[in-house]
Amino acid sequence: MDFAWSAENDAFRTKVCDFLDSELPADWQSIARHGPGSREQTEFSLTFCPKLADAGLLVPHWPEKWGGADRPTWEHFILGEEMWAAGEPRGGQYMNVNWIGPVLMRYGSEEQQARYLPPMASGRAIWCQGFSEPGAGSDLAALRTRALRDGDDYVINGQKIWTSYAGMAETCFLLARTGEGREGIAVFLVPMDTPGIEVRAIPSLIGHGDIHEVFFTDVRVPTSCRLGQEGEGWNIISYALSNERVGIPRYEMSSRELDAMVAELKARESFGNAIVRSKAAEAAMACESARMLVYRVVDERARGEPPGTAANLARVAVVEADHKVTDFGMDFLPDCFSGDGHPAFQAHHERAIVTGIAAGAAEIQLNLVARRHLNLPKGA
Repeated sequence: MDFAWSAENDAFRTKVCDFLDSELPADWQSIARHGPGSREQTEFSLTFCPKLADAGLLVPHWPEKWGGADRPTWEHFILGEEMWAAGEPRGGQYMNVNWIGPVLMRYGSEEQQARYLPPMASGRAIWCQGFSEPGAGSDLAALRTRALRDGDDYVINGQKIWTSYAGMAETCFLLARTGEGREGIAVFLVPMDTPGIEVRAIPSLIGHGDIHEVFFTDVRVPTSCRLGQEGEGWNIISYALSNERVGIPRYEMSSRELDAMVAELKARESFGNAIVRSKAAEAAMACESARMLVYRVVDERARGEPPGTAANLARVAVVEADHKVTDFGMDFLPDCFSGDGHPAFQAHHERAIVTGIAAGAAEIQLNLVARRHLNLPKGA
């Protein structure tokens, strides 16, 4: 098996890196300090992403019809690796690129595609995802937010929690119940300025503006806001999550932060200790293991194979890599995680806190691996 990148892949990566070098300001680490959901990074994304789009680097893997260039799946992941390694200057717009846009291409009506895809492709759209609820976090089948049909409208009532990017989002990718069981789940594309929607920020350790509570009180939306058919919601969200779970190449950010941590230890003449070196090797191994498992998923996608359990395995490995790196830093460079001296280390640490929860908790991923990959009986 050849693990080397092609000359074309290398040229694309160089193009992305050159763009980042020219467009990220000198104070970028300060802007990115509090994560993709912060007001500072979101506002920056609204100037950065249009430039990225003009350079053909925002959605190159999308079909040309929707502003892309029909480029290979691998270029999508090269792009993602470099963006996350830099601290994700696309802000929350990475969701549009990775999974919201592709979901709309597959399930959206012509009207929905024409309305929502062009702003995404031009880098001018901020979305949030209304998935988790109190009592229905990783278990989305337990959600209770209701969308009741009333003539040509739906009336939505309920609550979402841990909603990323809701504070500045224009549109919510919302899950709501129209009936019972998995067949009773539907997806709605809801403008966030619709009357009856209230957003409350949740103060947290994982970044500014990352998580919110969102309340829906008699929110009336037309049937044209429903994505797909009423009973199709579970299939839509399964497709979306298969893209989301490996769409964020956190292992690349972790790997580069680990390199920076090792460089800092060498500068302090503190890397000669055998225990330090061994722990650094363990963290590096975790990053490369996660990379290889993600690449397996990318390869399957590039060959047109349906999503399988490889995405769940990769997701668990990415969580492990994030935690190994941040634990290494906390163990051997604890002073770097306070004050303003190493904002990238601190930002990575905050991202690592949430890694095992977002896009389905790591424990849920392990359950899926046990049942679908190892074929273990439920409860074993």
